[in-house]
Amino acid sequence: MVIGAVEAGGTKFVCGIGNEHGTIEDKISFPTGHPDETVPRVIEYFKDKSVDAIGIGSFGPIDVTPESPTYGFVTTTPKPGWAQYDLLGILRREFPVPFGWDTDVNAAALGEAKWGAAQGLSSCLYYTVGTGIGIGVYSEGRTVHGLVHPEGGHTLVRRHPDDDFDGICPYHGDCLEGMAAGPALQARWGAKGHELPENHAAWEIESFYLAQSISNAVLLLSPEKVILGGGVMQQSQLFPLIREGVRRNLNGYVQSGVITDDIGSYIVPPGLGQQAGLCGALALGVEAWKNQTSSV
Repeated sequence: MVIGAVEAGGTKFVCGIGNEHGTIEDKISFPTGHPDETVPRVIEYFKDKSVDAIGIGSFGPIDVTPESPTYGFVTTTPKPGWAQYDLLGILRREFPVPFGWDTDVNAAALGEAKWGAAQGLSSCLYYTVGTGIGIGVYSEGRTVHGLVHPEGGHTLVRRHPDDDFDGICPYHGDCLEGMAAGPALQARWGAKGHELPENHAAWEIESFYLAQSISNAVLLLSPEKVILGGGVMQQSQLFPLIREGVRRNLNGYVQSGVITDDIGSYIVPPGLGQQAGLCGALALGVEAWKNQTSSV
């Protein structure tokens, strides 16, 4: 079986092929430009691959309701050219195979549940902290949608007492993404995250906002694992700060040994590393192929 995978990120697209066991056999990446430039490159990559199905994990917001007339569209993104863009429909017309379609972070959560840090568990959260912040939710063996799909990066947060930064989200100003995404770090401190020293005040403030979000998510969703990925989380000094912040916020209320005694095994980096998103898209493709096969 040959499964195609598309990690359609706000910064770059990654396309690949793999198999039903989660092995990526080939991949290519390129910057996310205007769709008239980007989508033809996706089509060209898959033209000679003879795929049996394709999974797409896309930046959002996207329409994930199959009954909707705009199912498969990227919807209200501020990214130039992509608002109300029929990404899934265009690719479906090119390739007559089953398609899986979900947010990039839901896809990554699914990939981590199938083959990564949450393998064997029935629930997990996947955070990506980079150009934006997204939170994928995998619960009771499936990714979560609902009214639309989770948009946890835009939840509201309490301000750090030493932080007077206005926030950069064009919709909400000082939401989680507006305060803690990579561009917020650069706007606040005048340097990209990887350019700041490990002991910089930025990391205590960054961990404050992320720990607050994770604490709320633990209380609301009770996930069995929290996985933190994305470019900002390459700063490994964040993990102990976030873990301690979550423990402090929960203050012993959630009586689980994995939080009170072993939080290092609960809040973790992706088991699939930098391939979590692409492997997640691969998992969506596998599911789409299985669903079509079982309905025949």
